[in-house]
Amino acid sequence: MKVKLENLSKRWGSVVGADSINLDIQDGEFVAFLGPSGCGKTTTLLMVAGIYKPTEGFIHFDDRVVNHVAPKDRNVGMVFQSYALYPHMTVFRNISYPLKLKKIPKEELQERTQRVADMMGIGHLMDRKPAQLSGGQQQRVALGRALVKEPNLLLFDEPLSNLDARLRLTMRGEIKRLQMELGITSIYVTHDQVEAMTMADRIAIMKAGQLQAYGSPDELYERPRTLFIGGFVGNPPMNFIDVEVSLDNGEYHARREGFDMVVPSERGEKAAGKGKVILGIRPEEITMDDDGIPGEIFVVEPLGRDDLVNVRVSGTNIHVLADPTLGLKMGQSVQLKFNTHKVQFFDPQTEKSLLWTD
Repeated sequence: MKVKLENLSKRWGSVVGADSINLDIQDGEFVAFLGPSGCGKTTTLLMVAGIYKPTEGFIHFDDRVVNHVAPKDRNVGMVFQSYALYPHMTVFRNISYPLKLKKIPKEELQERTQRVADMMGIGHLMDRKPAQLSGGQQQRVALGRALVKEPNLLLFDEPLSNLDARLRLTMRGEIKRLQMELGITSIYVTHDQVEAMTMADRIAIMKAGQLQAYGSPDELYERPRTLFIGGFVGNPPMNFIDVEVSLDNGEYHARREGFDMVVPSERGEKAAGKGKVILGIRPEEITMDDDGIPGEIFVVEPLGRDDLVNVRVSGTNIHVLADPTLGLKMGQSVQLKFNTHKVQFFDPQTEKSLLWTD
């Protein structure tokens, strides 16, 4: 099922929950709503579910406007952060509850419930109650309950937030596998950019109730259209450095005191002559080099495969991912080489990209 949000807004008096959201979701697509707490992700999701009524705008399911369709009639499955399981009911009764409400015949109810439970790997737990289950098992029950009604649309609201890191990794893979196998259009709300980047076909980035960008993970990572997107997408986050860009002897230089970098002309020409601009560069695009920009190590944070090294360069801190075998130490003098083909430039006033904004 296709989903279209058209100028969708939700307000409570002067409080804006969502502001003129426009996006299209294709049939079978997995879309993540990504952003910090309070940015309007869940508000938008609950409007799609029918729990909140839009103040303005329209929600389309295929070619049908569903603004006034009751939640129970939208054929939507929801999975919440809290699981929302009935504590007095067994796994079987929790999963089958939506079918019972629809008065599905007993034999069909039992067959569909067992099939979904087996698909979720909890078919052997049907007689247990939620208190007897692990967090991961409870999440599988919640997902099974959403799937058993054979929905046209799946909605996830921070479903993995209560799980530990190892279980989150496992459940990310399971949810994505199931979604691809079943081909159900899905919207997934999260503040975790790793979840969004690894699971979604496209990501809608939100801030303060507004849609900042909508695109594939690679597009948002490689071509951030705003300063916020550059800093929010990617882990560790992008470095930002105040510079001025000028053309000298046929080369574009990004400079500040103690910092001089030659940048490719196709990037430098878009930032030259604009006064102070913000240069963005990701930690993985910086290496230690004997012929680089000088700096001093401020902190070294071991991450296992890499060290996250905080280097003081020209009065600003720059994060670099470095090989632990280098044995870098606090206070050590180093030189940094930047992959200049990956630098970004942003306008400090509008915070928009100087490279990718139309």
